[in-house]
Amino acid sequence: MRKRVFIISGIVLAIITVFVLLSLNKPPRPPLETRQGGGRLPLSQPALLAQAKELEVKGQLLAAKNAYQELINNFPGSADIMNWQKRAEDLNIKLLFSPALTPKSIAYEIKPGDSLAKIAKEFKTTPELIIKINNISGDKIFPGKKIKVWSAPLNIVVDKSQNILMLKSDDEIIKTYVVSTGANNSTPVGTFKVVNKLQNPTWFKAGAVVPAGSSDNVLGTRWMGFDLAGYGIHGTVDPQNLGKQVTQGCVRMANADVEELYIIIPVGTEVTIVD
Repeated sequence: MRKRVFIISGIVLAIITVFVLLSLNKPPRPPLETRQGGGRLPLSQPALLAQAKELEVKGQLLAAKNAYQELINNFPGSADIMNWQKRAEDLNIKLLFSPALTPKSIAYEIKPGDSLAKIAKEFKTTPELIIKINNISGDKIFPGKKIKVWSAPLNIVVDKSQNILMLKSDDEIIKTYVVSTGANNSTPVGTFKVVNKLQNPTWFKAGAVVPAGSSDNVLGTRWMGFDLAGYGIHGTVDPQNLGKQVTQGCVRMANADVEELYIIIPVGTEVTIVD
């Protein structure tokens, strides 16, 4: 009887030892994640914010942007949501201008007979954007070389009530810009297309021609005209009045902003203006 008790005790002890060893070797659960009912819960706000910042520091821009977007989606009532949106948009622009591939871009192998203009037209982008993304010197390209090309459709929404311009790709806001719109609600509402683009435009106003660079030239450094004569998006010599309804009907941007937008959007881009 005593021998049987010793045998059973030995078996129990062996089983306990095995369970202890298995628990020691079991990989730990992710520290920033909890489980309930077999499913994973979203990270807490502080944990997700810490993750986003860490990814950004490490240069993992797409993952960082997605983390900020998750913060926006999961915590819409947070007082920090505007800061998260700003960080996500800043990362969008960095990704757009970097050679790193994203879901909205492709790796394109240059073919004999290609030109920057031809590639840009094929993918509905701009030669300037291809040059900036790939750090191309001049306009020379070489067959066989692979380059990054933005391939997702872009559109613009101008909200007159907030005096903002949103650059969008599908339903995603790529970047939001502060703008000025028309005094006395003179900026037209509707959907238009960009039909021409000019660098350092001359301003032809009633009775005068104002050259580029003049302090009297209200168009600033860039012009993107609509298919509605006389209206478009342009720069400014009056940046202190951005965010107000003060123009003669056009959409006015800071020169640095309009120069950035000019690189990104091709002729044919749709612009929707709402009250």
